[in-house]
Amino acid sequence: MKVMKFGGTSVGKPERMQQVAKLIVQDEESKIVVLSALSGTTNALVEISNALSQGDKSGARQQIQALQDHYKIFYNQLLVAPPALEKATACINEHFEFLNIIVKISFSEALNKDILAQGELLSTKLFSIYLEEIGVDHLLIPALDFMTIDNYDEPQIGSIKVKLTQILQRNKGKKIFVTQGYISRNAKGEVDNLKRGGSDYSASLIAAAIQASVCEIWTDIDGMHNNDPRVVTKTVAIEQLSFDEAAELAYFGAKILHPASIWPAQFYKVPVKLLNTMQPTSKGTLITELAGSSGVKAVAAKDGITVIQIKSSRMLLAYGFLRKVFEVFEKYRTSIDMVTTSEVAVSVTIDNDVQLKEIIKELEPFGTIEIERNQAIVSIVGNEINETKNVLQHLFNSLTDIPVRMVNYGGSHHNISILIPKEYKTKTLQLLNKGLFGLE
Repeated sequence: MKVMKFGGTSVGKPERMQQVAKLIVQDEESKIVVLSALSGTTNALVEISNALSQGDKSGARQQIQALQDHYKIFYNQLLVAPPALEKATACINEHFEFLNIIVKISFSEALNKDILAQGELLSTKLFSIYLEEIGVDHLLIPALDFMTIDNYDEPQIGSIKVKLTQILQRNKGKKIFVTQGYISRNAKGEVDNLKRGGSDYSASLIAAAIQASVCEIWTDIDGMHNNDPRVVTKTVAIEQLSFDEAAELAYFGAKILHPASIWPAQFYKVPVKLLNTMQPTSKGTLITELAGSSGVKAVAAKDGITVIQIKSSRMLLAYGFLRKVFEVFEKYRTSIDMVTTSEVAVSVTIDNDVQLKEIIKELEPFGTIEIERNQAIVSIVGNEINETKNVLQHLFNSLTDIPVRMVNYGGSHHNISILIPKEYKTKTLQLLNKGLFGLE
């Protein structure tokens, strides 16, 4: 059995949802199909929730009506048969009546989660109605029946596996199952969501739970590319990556994957394929335990980086100094990306400055604190990159005009990272595309 996940753009138009239906029946293998909300829906639901949290009930009603009108147009273009249209009308009316009822009651964080869940519930129900119309035998299984997170928002993989296995065993005659991505129940049994990685995370968790043959993630891009196609004119898809390489790229800015989304598949050794719904014959990118090849494969960039430098003459030979510094960041649940040290200073970078004031206050007894914002990390990723001949020479020869602030080399077999001012990010990616890959 395999898992096929389709993102918002893959189901965002009626013709694309129809294309998804064709893709899931191309082979005889049993499968669980995971759908995101229609593109734009989650953002619209966030706006509705924000309006309600601010007491703007009139604005919320207008936004709800606009979204409902969009769905009416959508399903009338998706479906043809009167029975199917009747079911879709009832489905849409039910969910938007729910949203309108929420407008009338006091807003809460729990209701916010209920609002956000409507997108995935709507997309899967409409898809199920369409499959029924065209005669595709399947079963719609609610993610809320098996997807659970604990008090720390971490998925309960053991519970997910037990509950999902029971559902599949009760329905052995079915070959195609459809379910929602993103949504879950929390430790209190309330509707919640997976937050990090959304529907990709759902697909990976499901693939791990059922020991799937493969976890396919279908988007509007033909795999993970060697560079950011939004800022670089020419890029190429990477045929194969190891899980570690993919994780590095995702963490350092490759938008096709969330850093946390594939760890369940990695832990349970389920291959992941990144495929393009619009170009289904493209090879895409295969992510497995094996890297496939060595050397530089891709670059990615993450901005919004803050540098914190702690200067202290007491650092020299001070036993336990770094431990005390790192404990401050652990206390405030703030991850560190890069670290450099000298005899009198240590510099670290963070990408989340929500607790920056508190962190600075606790670091001040250690020495003089200097803060530098608006930085970017550019990561060069590839298997055994630290053993690749002349890689540093090619890297820095490409960046002679770029003010590099920090360098991390040797801490990973898969990654070299440099810190630069944010305004140089685009130029840096373009220069590396030419210097490392020979692409203009």
